[in-house]
Amino acid sequence: MSAKRAERLVNLVFALLGTRQYVSAERIRTTVPGYEPADGSERADEAFKRMFERDKADLRELGVPLETGRTSAFDVEDGYRIARSEYELPEIAFTGEEAAAVGLALRLWQSAQLGGAAQGALVKLRAAGIDVDGERGLPLQPRLDAGEPSFDACYSAARDRRLLTFTYTRPDEDAGVKRRVQPWGVVAWHGRWYLVGHDLDRAAPRVFRLSRVTGTPRVSGPPDAFTPPADVDLAAVVAQQVGRKETVVVVRARPGTAVGLRRRAIALDPAPDGEDRLELHTTEPWGLADELAAHGPDVLVESPPEVRQAVVERLTRLAAMGGPR
Repeated sequence: MSAKRAERLVNLVFALLGTRQYVSAERIRTTVPGYEPADGSERADEAFKRMFERDKADLRELGVPLETGRTSAFDVEDGYRIARSEYELPEIAFTGEEAAAVGLALRLWQSAQLGGAAQGALVKLRAAGIDVDGERGLPLQPRLDAGEPSFDACYSAARDRRLLTFTYTRPDEDAGVKRRVQPWGVVAWHGRWYLVGHDLDRAAPRVFRLSRVTGTPRVSGPPDAFTPPADVDLAAVVAQQVGRKETVVVVRARPGTAVGLRRRAIALDPAPDGEDRLELHTTEPWGLADELAAHGPDVLVESPPEVRQAVVERLTRLAAMGGPR
């Protein structure tokens, strides 16, 4: 659909939402930008009719409840309107975990240079009475802009299904190697970001850690140039290819806090003081220590001692800096 046609459809929706009365086709023709103006010729009238019929069909196909009728018995022709009660979304209700997930998504979008859309979504959700707290509810901060400068290009290529070319340096290599990949998606796994896709030169699926991508990846070719496997589990692919020793971390959490941790933790018997005890499994204990420190006094590490000490060191440095600003 062309930008001009999309703009005309949006204008038409706005015009029909702004009135309770049925609006005639001729009235729409004169008030909605983008339609063939009336000049008295049969050609112009036929062009408008074809365009308007096509637009009505498009709106109905998109699910817009376009109604046809007459406002009064004196009307000589049918008009059109969109009933707000049928068009607007119903009341949105999220559980605490769902609201926390939305908060994380908003922060990820912000880091991925989609701040405008994220802010708009946040405003609308809060206007609907939903408490979406991206800071306290889920204090995990995706490391995108500063730590992963290649994120935007990789994400865009996977979204648009376009060829991605980049230089990748493995730990056992002195120099980077050019890779040509059909990207399936970008996934966070144990505190790091990975690109999963089909390596064209190796003719096999591969996983690439974004922090090892050097320079700016190049996106090329037409969109929808390939189709990822329908049943691919990106996290499972990463877990299979990026195996590390797993560390079991036991923490205490105040009731009602650490929603993000609880989503992936195993609940243990509560502590004598009534605090919840959670068991977490990670292959990136120091990355988890960063996350735990972000919870401040809401979370206390029981074991292992090295993770507990790592959290204490992070909180000590933070206190020395004067705390968060």
